[in-house]
Amino acid sequence: MKILPGLVLLASAVLAACTRSSSESAGTASSTATTSNGVAAPRAAVATASAPKGGGCPRTGKWALCSVESRLAQSGFVVKRVNGDPPRRAGFSVMPAVYTLGRSRLEVFIYPSESALAADVAKIDTVSAAPRGAPNPWPFFSPTFVRSANLAAVFLTDNATQAERLTLALTAGAPQP
Repeated sequence: MKILPGLVLLASAVLAACTRSSSESAGTASSTATTSNGVAAPRAAVATASAPKGGGCPRTGKWALCSVESRLAQSGFVVKRVNGDPPRRAGFSVMPAVYTLGRSRLEVFIYPSESALAADVAKIDTVSAAPRGAPNPWPFFSPTFVRSANLAAVFLTDNATQAERLTLALTAGAPQP
């Protein structure tokens, strides 16, 4: 019977620690991002040249490259932008931003509006992420096509769990105003 009071005391201490840690992290969520190893890193480390000057990413309800990069980093991906000129992709009227996420490749197409994206998607086979009737242009893996607001993304990976994580991260929506 002496064990029960000890367990109650331990459970209370754990609950208090979790509650305190949750409220502290909620207050600092705007200034830090969690990396995949659980260590808080400054948000500036996630931002790249695509972030607007003056800090922060615009919260307009539309996707911007800086908000994509931030969301992916918050989802535990190690995001590295590929240098050089991105390839022009048939069926897409905008040029992609290209990233590596571990051994996987991500091409992100940011459109000025949802209607501009809808015009392109109407002509694309979303299974192959290519114009309807065209052969699959993607090397190695079948593409995962993701659409959210003014963003289209093509993710090339052999890891179904990563494909699902990426899809959930982007389809959760762009940062709202």
